[in-house]
Amino acid sequence: MTNKNKTILATLAAILIVSTTVFASMHVSQNNAYGQQTPVLSPSRERTISVTGTATTSVLPDLVTIQFGVDTEGPTAQEAINANSQVMNAVVTAVQNLGVSKDEISTAGFSIYPIYNDSVPDPKTGIHKSILTGYRASNTLYVKTIKLSMAGNIIDTAVGAGANRVDNLSFSLSPEKQQSLQDDLLGKAVLNAKSRAEKALEPLSQKIIGVKMVNLSELNIPSPIYYGNGGALMEKTTPVFTSNQDVTTTATVTFLIGDQ
Repeated sequence: MTNKNKTILATLAAILIVSTTVFASMHVSQNNAYGQQTPVLSPSRERTISVTGTATTSVLPDLVTIQFGVDTEGPTAQEAINANSQVMNAVVTAVQNLGVSKDEISTAGFSIYPIYNDSVPDPKTGIHKSILTGYRASNTLYVKTIKLSMAGNIIDTAVGAGANRVDNLSFSLSPEKQQSLQDDLLGKAVLNAKSRAEKALEPLSQKIIGVKMVNLSELNIPSPIYYGNGGALMEKTTPVFTSNQDVTTTATVTFLIGDQ
């Protein structure tokens, strides 16, 4: 065999060895790639039950709001305002002397408007005309306090100092008490939802295995208890009473369930 033929055979053998090695390497890499693929998971088939729990408590309101005012009249707008200011300042001072702070007193409204007399006929024509007879100033205050026992005394004192309107009186819950009640009732509402879910699942041979979602509601607070227009006809000590109010909250919980 010539040297030339030997060289050709050696070259072919080398090419065959390299090709075999590359093919084997590709085969192994492909197998590894298939082995590293993550299998596709089927869609979730979780089972759930959604239940609304309720918690209620009866509480005594801790905030009283009293609305009263002063109406004054004068031949001019300025005179009506001056007279009103004098009386209202006396009312505010008297109420503060009871122990009511400035922060517990606020202005609810102030107005000034003309007063006309339509009942006097014109002496020449006999036609009734509107005649300006003066002005009326009206000033209204709110007293909001947690001193419920002082409500009757505040009314009497305000009227005694010159207030000629007691528009209304109401009892409600202060923001601080509302927050405290909500914190307490939400946990009880969730426990009530859990108890109801367990009772519903028991005959179905199911049990709670987790929680998927919780929706909390705000407090359901009844409207303030109003006492009607008291006017200014107060005699001696004005009796004021209040009563408990029912406050409710709810929580809707979606539970994950499984076989017992």
